[in-house]
Amino acid sequence: MTMAVEEETMICLWKEARDLSLGTTPHVERLDHPPPSLRFLREYVSSSKPCVISGGALHWPAISRWSSDSYLSHAMSGHTVSVHHTPDGKADSVTPIGDDLCFASAFVKQMDFDEALARIISSGDPSSPFVAYAQEQNDCLRSEYSSLFDDVEPDIPWATEALGCEPEAVNLWIGNGRSETSFHKDHYENLYAVVSGEKHFLLLPPTEQHRLYVRHFPSAQYTHFNPETGELKLEMEQPERLVPWCTVDPVNPSSSFPLYCKGPKPFHCTVKAGDILYLPSMWFHHVKQTPDCSGRVIAVNYCNILYQYKSNHVFRHVTACF
Repeated sequence: MTMAVEEETMICLWKEARDLSLGTTPHVERLDHPPPSLRFLREYVSSSKPCVISGGALHWPAISRWSSDSYLSHAMSGHTVSVHHTPDGKADSVTPIGDDLCFASAFVKQMDFDEALARIISSGDPSSPFVAYAQEQNDCLRSEYSSLFDDVEPDIPWATEALGCEPEAVNLWIGNGRSETSFHKDHYENLYAVVSGEKHFLLLPPTEQHRLYVRHFPSAQYTHFNPETGELKLEMEQPERLVPWCTVDPVNPSSSFPLYCKGPKPFHCTVKAGDILYLPSMWFHHVKQTPDCSGRVIAVNYCNILYQYKSNHVFRHVTACF
């Protein structure tokens, strides 16, 4: 198969997937209320199609309680949490190092919650030489932030019934307006609820993975954080480890990535406080955020790997064509 024929075949696949299943507009479908579990399973989970449920989490106590720093401080008194530090808010992304590129991971420091929250908010100022973000994952809402867990639902009932089991992990994210997540995919079904601020998602289905020019980059990590100057040192990891990652920046796409520029626009949505995004496994997503009036963006996500086989099976079927 020549390069021209392969490209034409891929573009045809992208069009057919959108025409027949995903939709022809770049807007993620928005529902006015949580769907019945059977409809959610049939129309979204089984079809691997994202959707936003407006106000799906508005009944959570967290929506009102977490708007108060004093409430969070009292609830988390005596707790130590993990805070990730980067120079520019782009943790887990492709970054220059010398004359080459690497996959850079954040510097992680344990600290008292009050110190962590203050550092996250203050580093949202553009003058700050670093950006702090609480993004530990690893079921952190039921471990590091366990005292806050009762303020959210242990699971999301209509989704749990459709997926057939409770979430494998529940994570809490606390950031500011400078935090940005580069295009990547997850191997699990994801329900993403925003508690304060807004999250702005760009989404691409697994059928369009070729548009993102995934390459393998040597891994590196920010180290030796200086809290007085905010300076972070980037060092290569030893032994060397290669990480597959997307090279396209959707905010400023380069013409050197023609498949991205020729393809349809990414799906997009804004998830506001109280909204829930269903993000199917293997969908590539890029995330930016807008803080609330206190300078914070807080979100909770529920991870379930039940449908990993479904997504991998579809992914293998699609990529086998190339």
